[in-house]
Amino acid sequence: MIERAGAGPLRRLVVLRHAKSARPAGVTDHERPLAARGRRDAAAAGRALAGADRLPGLALCSTAVRARRTWELAAAQWGTPPPVRHDPRLYDADVPELLAVIHEVPAEVETLLLIGHNPGLEDLVLTLADDGLDDTLDRVRAKFPTSAIAELSWRGARWRDLAPGGALLTSLTVPRGGKR
Repeated sequence: MIERAGAGPLRRLVVLRHAKSARPAGVTDHERPLAARGRRDAAAAGRALAGADRLPGLALCSTAVRARRTWELAAAQWGTPPPVRHDPRLYDADVPELLAVIHEVPAEVETLLLIGHNPGLEDLVLTLADDGLDDTLDRVRAKFPTSAIAELSWRGARWRDLAPGGALLTSLTVPRGGKR
């Protein structure tokens, strides 16, 4: 794996956009559930993370129903899921808000999973990555679809050291769970 130069351990930020949600009448945006496709795709995202050895030491998840359910279905694919923190600041967050939450992560966490929403997550990936392997940055610029998983790598002593342009986008995966 190519990594960003710098002092400290190699850190990975794994960004997972929530799976496809339903839009039932009379339900607020925060309370929207996953659609059938979203439930399949969330489980597929969990399998993709486990299969690629991207299991985090900590997960930070939006409090929105669709994000929480994405986390539950993805984590169910792992033997022992990591601790999760549901943070209301991740709902409808922009890049400065997302970075503020990330900067609070304890230094002992080397791999962090962030589960949330667009456009904030897409903007975060594009803000943090000063480069990407292959065509990954172009793919994120074109679309960061539901269930997309972006992995950024960097070196740093603390999460609060993660800054715009300080990471390398090492992969972009869009797992799909089968029949539509």
